[in-house]
Formats: sequence, C-alpha cells, structure tokens
Amino acid sequence: MSNTRTVNTTSLPALLQSLRSHTINTLPALRRTERLIASLPASTPNKAEIAKALHDAWIYYVDYHSLLNELRGLTKTYPFSESCLEEAKRGVSKGSGNYCYGVLKRVKDHRLIPTHARALAAKPVMWGGRNPSSSEVQKLAAACEAEWTRVLTIVLRHWEG
Repeated sequence: MSNTRTVNTTSLPALLQSLRSHTINTLPALRRTERLIASLPASTPNKAEIAKALHDAWIYYVDYHSLLNELRGLTKTYPFSESCLEEAKRGVSKGSGNYCYGVLKRVKDHRLIPTHARALAAKPVMWGGRNPSSSEVQKLAAACEAEWTRVLTIVLRHWEG
C-alpha cells in the first residue's frame, strides 16, 4: 500500500514544529512522516530542514526510551531487554541513515537477542533470589528469545515495501 497522503506547503511549518517538539513520537507515526517527507519534491521549501528534524526525532525516539517502551508494550510476558537495545545503540552511528532502523537491524544481524535472553534468564532475581538450574535458564531464555524475536520481526516490518 502506498502513502497517498499529501502535504501542502502551508502545513510544513506545523510538521516541522511537531517533529521538534516530539509530538510525533511513535514508530508508526515517525515512519508515516518519513515516507511523507521522502515523497516531497526536491523543490519543497525547507525540505532539508524538515528532513534534519525527522533525523533528530528518530534519535530522540531511540535515546529517550520511546523505542524501548514500544517494544516492551509488545512483549507483555517478557519485557524487551534494555541492555540488548543499549548494546545495539553503541554499534550504530547517529549520523547516517535512520538510527532506529540501524539499531533494530543491529539487534537482528548481530544476534543480540539470544545473548541477552540468556543473561536475563540466569539472573537470580528472575527466580525469586535463588540460583536457577541450567535447564530453567535454558527454558526461560528460549521463551524470552521467542517473544523478543517475534516482536523484533513485527517492528522491522515498518520498513518493508
């Protein structure tokens, strides 16, 4: 499905303000805005400024836990690992491309989920303060990995054609 929404030049200042004030602050809304900006003619006034504001909005979305909160909203049983996202963020440049997509792709491509699922599953806090058996760790890690991977796949679909 293509994006048929159009913007007239009088609404561009409002779009710019929405990006700068972070009122466009969910992954679907940022993706819609990204597609909209990409569809604007090169001659659109302030297009570069709007694109920069979108770039900054993506960085804000990732760095101030909106991405983590959205992922956790989709992973009700085993909340998505903050340390997994933090590790991915350290390996992605904020200066090029879509920072959010880069972080999510790094989680997937570098197989960060299994590592962080195992680390979480081995924590005594997950077991009422006791040390879990290796079988318990394996079962919980598998459950976390399955849920987190399912959600990562869903979220990455926002960038599919």
